[in-house]
Amino acid sequence: MAALASCDKAPEYEMTDHFNGKNFINPTLSEQISPGISDVVGMMREGRQTWPTNLPTTGVPQLAADLGRDRMAVTFVNHATFLIQMPGITILTDPVWSERASPVSCFGPKRVRSPGIALEKIPSLDVVLVSHNHYDHLDLTTLRRLHERFEPTFVVPLGNRALLESAGIKDVVELDWWQSVAAPSQVQIMLTPTQHSSGRGLFDRDKALWGSYFVKRGDRSLFFGGDGGYSSHFSDIRERLGPPEVALLGIGSYEPSWFMRPLHMNPAEALVAHGDLEAGQSIGMHIGTFQLSSEAFDQPLTDLLSALRVSNSPPNSFTVMEEGETRFFPQISE
Repeated sequence: MAALASCDKAPEYEMTDHFNGKNFINPTLSEQISPGISDVVGMMREGRQTWPTNLPTTGVPQLAADLGRDRMAVTFVNHATFLIQMPGITILTDPVWSERASPVSCFGPKRVRSPGIALEKIPSLDVVLVSHNHYDHLDLTTLRRLHERFEPTFVVPLGNRALLESAGIKDVVELDWWQSVAAPSQVQIMLTPTQHSSGRGLFDRDKALWGSYFVKRGDRSLFFGGDGGYSSHFSDIRERLGPPEVALLGIGSYEPSWFMRPLHMNPAEALVAHGDLEAGQSIGMHIGTFQLSSEAFDQPLTDLLSALRVSNSPPNSFTVMEEGETRFFPQISE
């Protein structure tokens, strides 16, 4: 609690286009995201669909022991959690294994299915990427478990290191947008922009930065979109870093649009982002685990398929994975 209370103090960073001396901001928005309690209550009440519960996890992970010289395996765990394996390195994105995306264990969004991989089944772990501090992306209980078992390096955006260190996590690298860190096995990891917000309590809104990640090793490259609305940052990332082989993009939590649109992409917007990035393949995420918005459980997939048809895009250019499913890149036929 002391760490959360201290977040009320303005962070000390240089002024940039995304930090105004007091808060982090979105340079892509003319007005910053500042919903009040009445907005949140209105969003929760507006047309909220009933989700199923206790769904089975059907994917069968193929946790690669030997990837050969230059392949990449991507396994979908749940929500925005992916296990990424490249030769000599294993990376996790926004790991969440807790039952609820909440500061308390008895209240808040509860998962509707188990993770696609049991945490105990992860064979090794070198790096954890955290996109921002919302509870459905930064799960301190899970991060502690990973730290105790593997002692990986945790990479976080500005303003998030203190929270992890308060939980006893020691190896934390804090990055600003467009800063990078060298990881094992000749992997480069860069924090890239996204359009979102941050906060874990009443007094720390936008005191910590949010971001996405671009991961590159030789010919393999992957973009992890974290969380965020559609904006010009996707084109900026492609212009600076080139097209990613694989892009992991959010396609859920987009209704009602009057509340969610600055924060999350709908599937049609995600398909435009896929084009902006010129990604080889995109995989949808931020779906199927926690009910955080009002659309139906299966609406993101329905809307994605519709957007693909309307745009005449190849159906396999942007897909979703089953929890526990593993895909390899490049594919054998490539």
